[in-house]
Amino acid sequence: MSSLKARLYTELATKNAAMVEGIAVDPTIFAGLDLGGKHQEQVHTLFEMDHETHVSLPLPCGFLTPGGLRVQFRWDNRSAFRITHDDGIYHLREKNQVLFPIEFDSRPDYYGLKTSDGVEMSTVASHGQDGSISIAYSNECALKDKGEDCLFCNANATKDTYGEAEHINWKNPRQIGETVAAAYREFETLPRRHVNLTGGFVPERREVDYYLDVAEAIQEHTGLEDFNGTAVIGIPRDLKVIDKYKEAGFRTIAMNIEVWNRNIFQVVCPGKVTHCGDYDHWLEALEYAVAVFGRGRVRTGIVAGLEPKPSTLEGVEVLASKGIITLTGAWCPNPGSALEGHRTPTPEWHLDMAKKSAAIHRRAGFTFDQLYDSSPFSHFLVQDIYRIEDELLPVFGQDDATQDAAE
Repeated sequence: MSSLKARLYTELATKNAAMVEGIAVDPTIFAGLDLGGKHQEQVHTLFEMDHETHVSLPLPCGFLTPGGLRVQFRWDNRSAFRITHDDGIYHLREKNQVLFPIEFDSRPDYYGLKTSDGVEMSTVASHGQDGSISIAYSNECALKDKGEDCLFCNANATKDTYGEAEHINWKNPRQIGETVAAAYREFETLPRRHVNLTGGFVPERREVDYYLDVAEAIQEHTGLEDFNGTAVIGIPRDLKVIDKYKEAGFRTIAMNIEVWNRNIFQVVCPGKVTHCGDYDHWLEALEYAVAVFGRGRVRTGIVAGLEPKPSTLEGVEVLASKGIITLTGAWCPNPGSALEGHRTPTPEWHLDMAKKSAAIHRRAGFTFDQLYDSSPFSHFLVQDIYRIEDELLPVFGQDDATQDAAE
């Protein structure tokens, strides 16, 4: 088993590097891939994570390594990583060396359905694999007009670039309820299902009312009182508002602080300071949420690479001690963001960050189920480390002959 885990960690390092550096590709090789049919196409419901935009050019969402790790496809023709199509098989290469064959994400059936008012469900809820879906009720943020966007964020630029071409608009509660119900029916046999509800900044009162209406619609259409949902919100001025999300039926809550260093936080996230409260209020709100939702049912996010690594790890450690799960995904200098063209740290820097972050969460006693319930994102490395260490990947159930063939 140790040799299998060693191979998986090698794949993990490749996954990390390919997502940090992006992947070059000649899009014509996807002509026979059946994107939008058998295989899942990108739909820009919130962020553009490719390093270059591609309106009207369909690209895949991601792919699996031989060991079952999911790699989010991020297009960058400057990268040393490249996907090629060789004798009917897609391979990931680094320069001229073939690393391994890849299998692109399968498209879920609900992507072919429409809501009762004719909206394509693929534009309502993005499929993240493993039974999770993510809904961006609006991929625009009210901070844009105020000149207070978070410097790393490209939600508004994504809306401007893809909104009309991909028919992406505000989602109403009924559309969301119908889509979640369709996805949950399709994923009924999977061990886990989850819905993540997020979006750009809206006025606080409007946000809480909307989330309550969405929760009610999901419950109505799925028949589930507990639908395993995460409400991703801005910090409310009145912390008692947090109770309303729990009462509405959300199992977990997320409030993304983005940066641990308080001075960098004020510069990078000016709108979060202006409209949600200062740094201390953010920390107070996260602790309050633990008292309401419980340990391991509150998450925050720190964009890894915007501050020194020791600062981020200090934040992960402090927050874990308070029962808060912290995502530390690698900063991607997204197209259209204020920091477009800047350089994220090296792949080695980000891999070390993920390993140390996972170790902190494991020492704090967080389980994989708690990570999944609060942050069911298959492209994050911390979740992969848990899957490897706890032997949760399908490859661990294969017999020796199958594993030998994979290797």
